[in-house]
Amino acid sequence: MIHHYKNVSPTIHPTVFVAKDAVIVGDVEIGKESSIWFKTVIRGDVAPTRIGKRVSIQDLSMLHQSPNHTLVIEDDVTVGHQVTLHSSIIRKNALIGMGSIILDGAEIGESAFIAAGSLVPPGKKIPPHSLAMGSPAKVVRALTEADYKEMERVRNSYVEKGKYYKEHTDLGLEL
Repeated sequence: MIHHYKNVSPTIHPTVFVAKDAVIVGDVEIGKESSIWFKTVIRGDVAPTRIGKRVSIQDLSMLHQSPNHTLVIEDDVTVGHQVTLHSSIIRKNALIGMGSIILDGAEIGESAFIAAGSLVPPGKKIPPHSLAMGSPAKVVRALTEADYKEMERVRNSYVEKGKYYKEHTDLGLEL
């Protein structure tokens, strides 16, 4: 479902796959070739949410904000299943692992990898090109070429899956 909030409606590029059971409300922008998967909720009813190009927001994820704090997800980001993103900044090419929680004012650096189940506390900065894990999340090492290749594989597979679902199934919303 796509809904307005106080006369502000989401702006979604026509190439985006949005699952029929996803909910997108209010001041939300989503760039081309992104995908919003099953039972995901993106609320732009407190502050804006900005999602770049080729971003996947996977099943059961929740995106929201605190007053006056925009949630920003740059291009080519992968957000795993059941992730909570709240008033944070996710830089391009990052991967947020399944079940992770990223809280207000946190910033995930370019091409950083947040391991599944991690909690990034308010205001925490994860540097670019690093693997962070735990609760609270701590940087454990620099990423390897194998990590980058796997992140790219996952990212590209979701762009392709989104295109397929949009063109060949009735599981997506008409934009």
